[in-house]
Amino acid sequence: MQPESLMMTHGYVPEWSENAVKCPIYQTSTFVFPNAEAGKRFFALAYGKLEPNSGEQPGLIYSRLNNPNLQILEERLALWEQADGAAVFESGMSAISTVFLTFLKPGDRLLISNPVYGGTHHFVHHYLPSIGVHVEHFTADTDLAALQKELCADPRGAQIKLIYAETPANPTNDVIDLKALGALKKALAAQFGTEVRLAVDNTYLGPIWQKPMEFGADMSCYSATKFLSGHSDLIAGAVTGTAESITAIKTLRTFLGNMASPNTCWLLTRSLETLKIRMTRQAENALHVVRFLESHPKVSRVYFPGWASQGDEQVRIHQQQSSSHGAMISFDVLGGEASAFTVLNNLHLVKLAVSLGSNESLAQHPYHMTHADMPEDEKNSLHLTDAMIRLSVGIEDPEDLIHDLRQALDLL
Repeated sequence: MQPESLMMTHGYVPEWSENAVKCPIYQTSTFVFPNAEAGKRFFALAYGKLEPNSGEQPGLIYSRLNNPNLQILEERLALWEQADGAAVFESGMSAISTVFLTFLKPGDRLLISNPVYGGTHHFVHHYLPSIGVHVEHFTADTDLAALQKELCADPRGAQIKLIYAETPANPTNDVIDLKALGALKKALAAQFGTEVRLAVDNTYLGPIWQKPMEFGADMSCYSATKFLSGHSDLIAGAVTGTAESITAIKTLRTFLGNMASPNTCWLLTRSLETLKIRMTRQAENALHVVRFLESHPKVSRVYFPGWASQGDEQVRIHQQQSSSHGAMISFDVLGGEASAFTVLNNLHLVKLAVSLGSNESLAQHPYHMTHADMPEDEKNSLHLTDAMIRLSVGIEDPEDLIHDLRQALDLL
């Protein structure tokens, strides 16, 4: 069956919960062992001292280690990308920072795309260097084949332990060639005999429209607050990936204690049932909105994944690795910051707020909001200017959204 069908039942046994159709919230901190011998075995399995028998499920111990709501959610999340497993966290930044801390040690090098979400940018530039991790960038304009040759010829290439890409990039919608990154990862590992991992922030298009593991990625990272939730009523993060990667991430998560609560997991499990329906409607709406924005005389440029305005190479890469444009649009207005603020201040149906991927449409000003911490010269070099508005398209009627945008833009 397809993932959207399995979201209703996978991993849940009604007979274990008084035959309830939906999984209850297991709001408990600890679980009773049937006997002392079982408790001993549960801990031995949890700490990897024993291998589970064929078909054996780990016993429930303590909600920091495992909880039915957490386990069911992670099993269902893994289905969308046919991943070996998933790990769910209390926030998107919690998921992302745990990935960095799992696979990077003092002296290692991180190769990361630019731009990325402002929180990721801050952690990478303000924390990782303090523990001795060296950070190097590439962009959508970087010749990845040439970069591969350069890094494989440089002894310092042996220090690269993690390649991290956000594609499409927040907020410019630049796409990064995942196939080329997969080849780069393999080439570095072969050249230096080291273990190199590739992680992709898949929040904008995943897990429906883009599946990075098909191109050699080890992990997909998510702010589950966004499309995975879709209701603006929770904060969460997630990582899906290979068995080896998820095991390492979950091991650190156990001791950081940053897994999602049973209530958050229950809400996310609810949201996964409508994920494809919601993302499909949002993507359809976004196409209507983009066509309108391109025709408006006060809009100087539209940034949309795989759209002609992004350039031929960007269109090629998008078609190679994604099956939809998604629902995230950025656009520049004539007149810079003052004009952008005029539009934002006069929207009525579209709400002025950060975050994205929810049922309601949201707009914000990346230059001074989500990406305020980035140096100005860096933002400007990446076409992230004060004229840009980022729009997350919801499930409203597309003509109503267009009317709202038109009346705000017509004030310029």
